[in-house]
Amino acid sequence: MRSKALTTMLCLLAFVTMATAQETAKRQLIVPLAEGGFVAFKSETSWTDAKIASTEPQRGLSVLNSQAVTDDRHTIHRVLEDNAGRFIFGYDLWVAPNAAAKQFKIEVRPLDRQFESKLRPEKTNGEQPESVSTFPQSTAPQMLDDGDAFSLDLLVNQNTGVKIVDVVKVTFNRANLQEINPRMLPRDFTLDAVELAVKDYRLLIDGNAVASVKSANGCSGALLWFYVQDRGRFIFSLAPRAGYEFQKVGIIDDNRIEFTVNGARYEWLSSSPILPGGGTWNLWVLHDPKYAPIFGSDPALPQKKSVWAKVDEAVNNNQVTGIGVRSQKQTTLQVRTPTEKTQSAPVVKRPRVMVGGADRIENLWPKGP
Repeated sequence: MRSKALTTMLCLLAFVTMATAQETAKRQLIVPLAEGGFVAFKSETSWTDAKIASTEPQRGLSVLNSQAVTDDRHTIHRVLEDNAGRFIFGYDLWVAPNAAAKQFKIEVRPLDRQFESKLRPEKTNGEQPESVSTFPQSTAPQMLDDGDAFSLDLLVNQNTGVKIVDVVKVTFNRANLQEINPRMLPRDFTLDAVELAVKDYRLLIDGNAVASVKSANGCSGALLWFYVQDRGRFIFSLAPRAGYEFQKVGIIDDNRIEFTVNGARYEWLSSSPILPGGGTWNLWVLHDPKYAPIFGSDPALPQKKSVWAKVDEAVNNNQVTGIGVRSQKQTTLQVRTPTEKTQSAPVVKRPRVMVGGADRIENLWPKGP
């Protein structure tokens, strides 16, 4: 099998809607073609630096899902979305199979706006931006042999050196697309086989709610983590990890994680038990104060936003429930003079919050050379 890379320019705008076949981005999505053949999509994260990419593992896409819809014009509409149902990137893949020659003619195009507008009313879980980010122009048509694959750089963050890549494979034999699931292979039992999970979570700091998210998927893994703007990332494990400075400062109490770091008390509440059997357990916590989210930080000059600042702003709105908190009304009676003006209580802006899970600590914090 040959692997190719199609070069495309990036145009990063806003977000929108989608429907039909979907998979989590960790698994490949297989789309059958009406004239024969199959196309498989799989999203991955990688490093822009080839030297780092050769030594460090790829990061998981815990916040991304993928969808694909075919039409009668040899076109597959491809979109990536977060767990809240808001889209971060989309494009069209035009595919014309030739079974006799065992080849596929393909072309990558910007996401069809007419298709996008038809699906817009189907989204009911919150306000959607005006359009989904896509490529600004089409690639030249290319011929691929049976079993060939190519990759597309969808989003690149120059600040963190991380990029989101779509790997696309075409074949006339579906058996060529079978993946071996590592979870199905026999392995020795370790603590990493015990999965932690948080669903429909609330996050409190010193008793004050900073995030509250309803998500059917939640996050799970041998390790869990959350990030709070200006406070860094906190990673949780049931046991210490060699080479990492985990501290036994937390507990799991049925559906609650609680710990204190730098004098601040954190509570992470789930709608169901965090461990399958529930109970109260010691928890190891690793504080990563310098962690920067994959989409970077807020722009310093809002009056002139870069394209990455626009993407970051849209992603931030997806990850945090930004509800203003108003001060309580006074309970004593007061007499207001005619000249007295009513003043609105100040709105408290909540910090950005992100959550996730991983099967290996190296996927969250690769060791240095």
